[in-house]
Amino acid sequence: MGVASDGFTSQWGAKIAALRESRKLVLVIVAIALLLDNMLLTTVVPIIPEFLYDIRHPDAPLSMSLEDITLAPPSPTPYCPCMQPNTSSIIQNDTQTLNLTAQREERHQELIHETVAVGVMFASKALVQLLANPFVGPLTHKIGYSIPMFTGFILMFLSTLIFAFGRSYSVLFIARALQGIGSSCSSVSGMGMLAERYPDDKERGNAMGIALGGLALGVLIGPPFGGLMYEFVGKTAPFLMLSALALGDGLLQLMILQPGVVRQESEPPSLKALVSDPYILIAAGAITFANVGIAMLEPSLPIWMADTMEARRWQQGVAFLPASICYLIGTNLFGPLGHKMGRWLAACSGLIIIGLCLILIPMARKLEHLIIPNAGLGFAIGMVDSSMMPELGFLVDIRHAAVYGSVYAIGDTAFCLGYAVGPALSGALMNSIGFEWMLVIIAVLNFGYAPCLLFLRSPPARDEKQSLIISDKSSVRYVSYQNEEEE
Repeated sequence: MGVASDGFTSQWGAKIAALRESRKLVLVIVAIALLLDNMLLTTVVPIIPEFLYDIRHPDAPLSMSLEDITLAPPSPTPYCPCMQPNTSSIIQNDTQTLNLTAQREERHQELIHETVAVGVMFASKALVQLLANPFVGPLTHKIGYSIPMFTGFILMFLSTLIFAFGRSYSVLFIARALQGIGSSCSSVSGMGMLAERYPDDKERGNAMGIALGGLALGVLIGPPFGGLMYEFVGKTAPFLMLSALALGDGLLQLMILQPGVVRQESEPPSLKALVSDPYILIAAGAITFANVGIAMLEPSLPIWMADTMEARRWQQGVAFLPASICYLIGTNLFGPLGHKMGRWLAACSGLIIIGLCLILIPMARKLEHLIIPNAGLGFAIGMVDSSMMPELGFLVDIRHAAVYGSVYAIGDTAFCLGYAVGPALSGALMNSIGFEWMLVIIAVLNFGYAPCLLFLRSPPARDEKQSLIISDKSSVRYVSYQNEEEE
C-alpha cells in the first residue's frame, strides 16, 4: 500500500514538474496577468470621470439632464389688468430658458476643467510605472522573474480593493499610483520571462503576440465592463470582481512559477548600454508614439462625448469597444505576420494609420460615427506593439547579451511614457486648443516618426560570432544563436 502510494505521489510530482517546465503555461500566466492589469487600467475610464463629477456636484449629477434638474422658480409677478393673460407664463419660460442656457455653459466649463483632474489621475499610474521600471529591470537580473511577477499580483490586488471602496480623489489617486508599481513588476517580468522561454525569434514573436492579446482582451473588456457595471450595479462591484480574478491568478503563479530567487548565468547588459543603443530607442519610440493618442482619448473622449453628444455612461464605455476588439485582432495577426513582412514595415504602416484615425475621430457627431476610426486606431496600435515588443528582444540578442529584464523595462517605459504624457497633457491641451486640434497634433507626430522605422529594416549585429546572417528576399535578418549550453 505504501509502495503504491509512493508511486502515485512520484507520478503526480512528475506531472507537476512537467507543468512547471511548460512554456505554454508560462505564456498563459503572463497573458492573464496582462489581461487583469489592463482590465483594471481601462475599467476606470468610464467610471472615474463621472464619479468625480458627481461627488463634487451631488445635487446635479452628470447622469441627470439639465432639463430634469429643478430650476429655481421665478419670483411671482403681480397681477396687472393691463397685461395680457399669458404674459406671466412667457416671462417665466424666458427665465427658465436663460437659466438652462447658463447652466449648460457652466456644466460645459466644469467638464473641461474636470478633464485636467482626471488626466492627472490617469497619468499617475504611468508616471509611477516609469519610475519603477529602471529598478525592476536590473532586479530581475539578480533574483529572476518569478518574485517580481508575484509582487505585481499582490500590488494589483491591493489597488483593486482601494478602487472598490475609495470615495475621494486622493484615495483613488493612491490606488492608481499603486497599480503603476504592480504593472511595472508584471509587465517587465512577464515579457522577460517569455523572451527567455522562447529563444527562437519567430516563436518569440508569436508568443508575445498572444501575450499582448491578453493585454488587448483586458483593454477590450474594461471600458464596457466598467460602464455597464457602474450604470446598473454601482462603483464597488466591478473592482471586487477584478480583485477575485486577480486572486485566482496569484494562486496559479504560486502553483506553477513557485516564486524564488533565480540568478542569471550570463552577464546582463547594463541599462546605460541599452538606453544608448539607437536601434533600441527607435523601437521604443514607436511604442510611445503609437500609444500616446489612445492615452489622450481615455480621459478626454468620455467627457467630450458627454459634452457634445450627451452620451450616457454605457455609451462612453462602449465607444472604446471597436478599438479594443481590433487591437486584439491586430496583436494576434501581426505577431507572426510582422516577422514575415518585416517588423519595421508593420510598425511604420501602423503609425500612419494611427495618424489618419486620430484626425477622423473629432468629426463624429454620433456614437456610430466613432466605430470606424476607433477600430482602425486599435488595429494599428496592435500592429506596432506586436511588432516592436519582440523586436526589442531580437535587438538584444544580436547587439548585446540574451538577458531581457532591462530591455523590457525600456519597452514598458516607452509604453508608459505614452500613457503618462497623454493623459497629463490632454486636459491642458483640450482646455487651450480644443479636442480637435489636440488629436491633429498627435496625428502629425505619428506621421513624422513613421520614417524612423526604416533604420530597423536591417539592424547591424555587434558580434558577428554571435549572429548568423540570413537573406530573406527583400531584407537581411539576423538570427542569434548560442551553443554554450549545448557544449
